[in-house]
Amino acid sequence: MTRSGRRATALATVAALLAVAATGCGDDDKGQAAKAPKLTWDSCPAPSAAEGIGEPPGAEWQCAALDVPLDYADPDGDTIELALIRAKALDKKNRIGSLVYNFGGPGGSGVANLPGAAKDYQRLRARYDLVSFDPRGVGRSAAVRCESDQELDAYYQTDSSPEGPAEEQAFTAGIRRYAAACEKNSGTVLPHVGTLNAARDLDRIRAALGDEKLHYFGISYGTELGGVYAHLFPAKVGRAVFDAVVDPTKTAEQSALGQAKGFQLALGNFAQDCVERGEKCLLPGATAKEVEQGIVELQERLRSKPIAVGTRKLTETAATNGIAQALYSKEYWPLLEQGLDEADGGQGQLLLALSDAMNGRNPDGTYSNLNAANTAINCADSKERFTLAQTKERLPRFRAASAVFGDFLGWGLMGCSSWPVAGAWQTPDVSAAGSAPILVIGNTGDPATPYEGARRMVQKLGPGVGVELTYEGEGHGAYNSGDPCVQKAVDAYLLQGTVPPARQVCPGT
Repeated sequence: MTRSGRRATALATVAALLAVAATGCGDDDKGQAAKAPKLTWDSCPAPSAAEGIGEPPGAEWQCAALDVPLDYADPDGDTIELALIRAKALDKKNRIGSLVYNFGGPGGSGVANLPGAAKDYQRLRARYDLVSFDPRGVGRSAAVRCESDQELDAYYQTDSSPEGPAEEQAFTAGIRRYAAACEKNSGTVLPHVGTLNAARDLDRIRAALGDEKLHYFGISYGTELGGVYAHLFPAKVGRAVFDAVVDPTKTAEQSALGQAKGFQLALGNFAQDCVERGEKCLLPGATAKEVEQGIVELQERLRSKPIAVGTRKLTETAATNGIAQALYSKEYWPLLEQGLDEADGGQGQLLLALSDAMNGRNPDGTYSNLNAANTAINCADSKERFTLAQTKERLPRFRAASAVFGDFLGWGLMGCSSWPVAGAWQTPDVSAAGSAPILVIGNTGDPATPYEGARRMVQKLGPGVGVELTYEGEGHGAYNSGDPCVQKAVDAYLLQGTVPPARQVCPGT
């Protein structure tokens, strides 16, 4: 839970787990379209463990691999393969081109996620090939490898909001071991997994697909990737949508603090909804504040007495992680209510399953590389490195922002403290003068990418580029909420090229 969310990844993962548990500078790489290789499409294998295991996609899906430079500063040097997936457009006569998706994370596998999410985008498939990919460092694209499955189980059992010198020592030692394992197992790849290189990969993908322009649907971190692409290749931007927008003006620290506020807002909305259902609500409390206080008290009990779940435990950290996962979508609110009620009664399976989904733990106990890639990409991007003392100094602001998530996200500032690769920036440059219009959607109830980020993205893209659309709803993302107003605006733009009026508001349902 660093910079952006994992709703698409988690929707499939939770279902499986619960079954078990119960400067716009023009073309940055001139001439690459001419040398773009022809993609060879074939049937798709089942998702790998690194992507998040599952069933093979249906026959309508095809997969391919694209060679790209490991280091764009050495374009004739070593290469890596990017894994791609597509479903062809249904209306071949009126086909526009390919619509390339990035579902966020960073670290989410597009190859694994797109088939499950495609039902939400079926109308767009009428005129587009739906395409996604595993970004570099993710899934089948030179995946970052860190600790073993057994080591990860132990790592995620460590208290991530330590109290006192002994717990602080264990926490920081765990971070050092994790970074050392990443360097040992993925050292060649780590310097090259940042967003700048991923944006250059996007243009290689565009060229290999045979498209003059990149038509793009970026969600969560995918909006940051899309913004960096638009900055590097403004003349290559086709019809693009940014949904659940990362604020490009915030540092890693500011983003984490914004998430603390965003998740607290979403939790308050969840609690208020529960209270308004009266006796049907399983949680104690006559007001939203009382419901929230009950959650704080559960966290305190779990700190001293975790709940056994088979050979594992529901710790305070795991519970907080699971609560956060459930706030990514209003669809999960019933699961969150049930999980909190069960944990209050001594049963931790449901909250632990939600936490496992956030951590990329597969039902068989293996892990995808979601969090390894997330850390590697975040640390390759951000220059910020916090010491123990600096982190503790900032904790009061995080605790003031959220009684439930403040410690969890405040201590998370140390995630890159021992990372072996220096970061690229304080904030990304997404200025994109000369780009085609980009539809930028902000969701007022989004916990992971707070609403204000959409307007700041519009401002940074520059005059005449960003077109802001507001969705007054809950969860992480707007289009996949099913809201007809949002979907009508997006569909009209992507399918017909009709740009909606600036600052249109969709009131939700």
